Amino acid sequence: MIRTHIFACNIDRKLADSLNRESGRIYTQVMVEQWRTFRHAGHWISPRGVEKLADFYDKQAGQKPLLHAHSVDAAQQGFPKACKTAKACKNIGLNSSYPHKRKPYRSTIWKNTGISKTEDEKLQLALARGQSPIFIELPPNLKNLVKECYVEMRLVYNKNHKFYQWHVVVDDGMDSKVASGTNVIGIDLGEIHPVAATDGETSVVFSARALRSVNQYSNKWLASFQSKISKKKKGSQSYKRMMARKRKFLAKQARRRKDIEQKVSRAVVDYAVERNCNEIAIGDVRKVANKCKLGKKSNQKVSNWSHGKIRTMIEYKANAEGISVTMVKEHYTSQTCPNLDCQHKYKPSGRTYRCPVCGFVGLSHLR
Repeated sequence: MIRTHIFACNIDRKLADSLNRESGRIYTQVMVEQWRTFRHAGHWISPRGVEKLADFYDKQAGQKPLLHAHSVDAAQQGFPKACKTAKACKNIGLNSSYPHKRKPYRSTIWKNTGISKTEDEKLQLALARGQSPIFIELPPNLKNLVKECYVEMRLVYNKNHKFYQWHVVVDDGMDSKVASGTNVIGIDLGEIHPVAATDGETSVVFSARALRSVNQYSNKWLASFQSKISKKKKGSQSYKRMMARKRKFLAKQARRRKDIEQKVSRAVVDYAVERNCNEIAIGDVRKVANKCKLGKKSNQKVSNWSHGKIRTMIEYKANAEGISVTMVKEHYTSQTCPNLDCQHKYKPSGRTYRCPVCGFVGLSHLR
């Protein structure tokens, strides 16, 4: 399975800046030449052709290389890949534009050909010929892997905290498990309770009250702090300090939310494994807020609802266990009584479902 691991970058800040600055220069050069050719000649150069053109201009200008040859290729290939993504988005109706902005900095990428491992379990990242390589101290959970497991290494700048991080892509060689069961569990994603799940025999609600608490506190703190920022002159020292404090707070709250969401998704998949399931059916709520005016309070709640992130986390964790994930439409399911002998429909209100025919009483999310 392929996973991305993130850990702190301890190399010199000036070196990290120079590496990402060089990646940004290479990317921008490819983008500028591509658009210039298209504007003057009406011709779109092939990805390989624009790479050769950029290499030729660097050689003519006497540009001394800093990055490994394949890191240069990765920076040059970034623009064609972005164009391909933009075209795919346009084909499905999304309002996307082709990349056109210059990048003074860009994450530097080392492919597996530029990665090696030393005898003291450090990772060695190659630079251009004549440049000293970079040695990285790996976290304990990554030290025992062989060199072939390291697929890619990225030097990423964290804009919230203003520091660099390593993103290492690892393929541990392990295949996904094969689910032995045949059961199916249904999942309802909610704003109050993140997940409610049932297999027809048992039901469980993953309340995660802390997640809602984090969102509510973030909204309350931001409302108070934003009013203080509005009284400061934009660009002043006090304004900059307060904006830095705001970014730090939002980054901390985002980490808290992510931690809770990861734990909820893990608990859901563990429940599916415990119930011998081979499929998880998730209610499709992706368009719940489209073209809806719910009022400022409800709009804020729906905006804080991270159902997409939780669904994505459940999907990749379930796939690792050999469990498939499907999306199911939820139209009118909230009105049907879960009692199989009743199946009466009526529109309830509140969190509790009370069937007026058979007398069933239960949590609304478990319908």
